[in-house]
Amino acid sequence: MNILIAEDDPVSQRIVRLTLEKQGHQLYIADDGEEAWELIMYHPIHVVISDWLMPKLSGLELCRKVRGRRRREYVYFILVTALSSQENFNEAMEAGVDDFLNKPLRPDALLTRLRVASRILDFISQIRELKRLLPICMYCKNIRDDQSYWHQIESYIHEQTGTDFIHSICPDCFEKKVKPELEGLGDPDPASPKPA
Repeated sequence: MNILIAEDDPVSQRIVRLTLEKQGHQLYIADDGEEAWELIMYHPIHVVISDWLMPKLSGLELCRKVRGRRRREYVYFILVTALSSQENFNEAMEAGVDDFLNKPLRPDALLTRLRVASRILDFISQIRELKRLLPICMYCKNIRDDQSYWHQIESYIHEQTGTDFIHSICPDCFEKKVKPELEGLGDPDPASPKPA
């Protein structure tokens, strides 16, 4: 993954950098929030690991700018902080922070957070792929999967997302399909139920 480390403390920055270099990630390093923002604007960053309190632009301000971009790629944002009150967490979540790391940093906690980030970014990528291009039969509305098998739309979406479906009839289909069938059965007013 392409990971941006935004940290003004040299010791914390070094811990994160050494931990992530061992994992083979592409790293971008910023000593303050403005430098971090410049890197985000010009590089395909997947994850930001940012200190909360930094010069020029705080971690929260940086996160708000990331969330305010028009770019489509989601950036997973991990905030590093010694601030641990519920109010601080609420403020960070409202700014768009995805996860937290407490100071002092522990390499094992950092790697755990990155596994979560990777999993979530993979899910987001799968969802985007589903939304972007889906081969569907123009007649029966079946969907073709990656192995060229055809599935009913409900079963395909259920397999991909776990979504369950309930069926109903929209007003247009009621007028065009159901009402003529009911009239053909001799029901004078198909919209009103017969008394039992």
